[in-house]
Amino acid sequence: MLRMLLLPVVLTIAATGAACADKVTTFTLNNGLEAIVIEDHRAPVVTQMLWYKIGAADEAPGKSGIAHFLEHLMFKGTATVAPGDFSKIVEAQGGNDNAFTTQDYTGYFQRVAADRLELMMQMEADRMRGLILTDDIVKTERSVILEERAQRTDSDPGALFSEQRDAAQYMNSPYGIPVIGWRHEMAALSREDALNFYHTYYAPNNAILIVAGDIAPDAVKALAEKYYGPIAPTANLPIRMRPTEPPQLAERRLSMADARVAQPYVIRTYLAPERNSGAQDKAAALTYLAELLGGSSTTSVLARAMQFGADAKAIYTSAFYDGISLDETTFGFVVMPVPGVSLADAEADMDKVIAKFLVDGVDQAAFDRIKRQLRADDIYARDNVGGLAREYGASLTSGLTVADVQAWPQVLQAVTPDAVMQAAHEVLNRKNAVTGWLTQPVDPKTEAKP
Repeated sequence: MLRMLLLPVVLTIAATGAACADKVTTFTLNNGLEAIVIEDHRAPVVTQMLWYKIGAADEAPGKSGIAHFLEHLMFKGTATVAPGDFSKIVEAQGGNDNAFTTQDYTGYFQRVAADRLELMMQMEADRMRGLILTDDIVKTERSVILEERAQRTDSDPGALFSEQRDAAQYMNSPYGIPVIGWRHEMAALSREDALNFYHTYYAPNNAILIVAGDIAPDAVKALAEKYYGPIAPTANLPIRMRPTEPPQLAERRLSMADARVAQPYVIRTYLAPERNSGAQDKAAALTYLAELLGGSSTTSVLARAMQFGADAKAIYTSAFYDGISLDETTFGFVVMPVPGVSLADAEADMDKVIAKFLVDGVDQAAFDRIKRQLRADDIYARDNVGGLAREYGASLTSGLTVADVQAWPQVLQAVTPDAVMQAAHEVLNRKNAVTGWLTQPVDPKTEAKP
């Protein structure tokens, strides 16, 4: 009884905080820089994020890894900030900073006291066009990214397996190329490659500024006009066009064995639609589908069918989907079998569960529970101003709008069980899938091949 009484109070408090952190103002400078201000005056802290609408999937053929490489090089100094000093200056102000690259965007951020925002904006604007690169700097940092690949990818069978599956999933789309790049192409990246990429895409008319925290929109606009406003845009900025996937006509399968694998698993991914501006309904339905089938380790369809009881076939099951993507994305399943259960048996059992769900349909009680949870998740997420800034940045650099981001919670709440089942029947088509087995080396006589 106490729990039932407390829950509405907690949600009310969270909702009050969310309202404070969801005051969004937008403006665009004359040079094309888009800006978003998210007000949250609960603490004297501010986050500045600069998102470039350029990612690994926008790289020229043969130059894989250049977007991530340039992210590293952006910390190597300008005429006013010495190489390596950018982060030191942020740290000296009591703040922290970092950067990230994905297939669809590259971003930079600093989190500092609100009265340090002007300095952050000055430094970020300075390196938008003022980066200085020497051959020695490029050579040294190229060694760094090659070592990063060695540590995070080449030494990890799961990461290598993921690269191989992406390459099988996307035959034509650049999503099949790893963000960090293929090693042989990374090793050939030059200063000229970096500067050509930088001078073309690091420009105000290809960027989104997001400032979130204890700051007024008028103050942000004044600072943005002062520091970003004088920066010239890139003339004739290339239109963001990528090769797209042809229709997939048959399931693709692959198996990878590596002695370093601790826990074998089977994974299947299906091509699936992304969230599109003004048309997010199908992505919302797929969000529910992932939650229903594998979102919980105890209550999801896969977990209940495969992880419990004397005849349990799996120690872990999951379903996943993320609709924030500029181009077509994936919906997937993972099953890790219990010791003694083969990957063939685990996959067969997974297929039986999926087939049964497609016949039985959505359990209404589970659907209602997930709808409440998604609403609660949204409330709590909007109480985190840094998370909100990331949500807007990732969405806007992936083809969505501010209106789409703000409408998303309502779109989720409007989903029906019928919409979920329609999406399930459309997406869960084996002809549109890649199925992979990651395992330890075995005697081929005792383990079936996919």
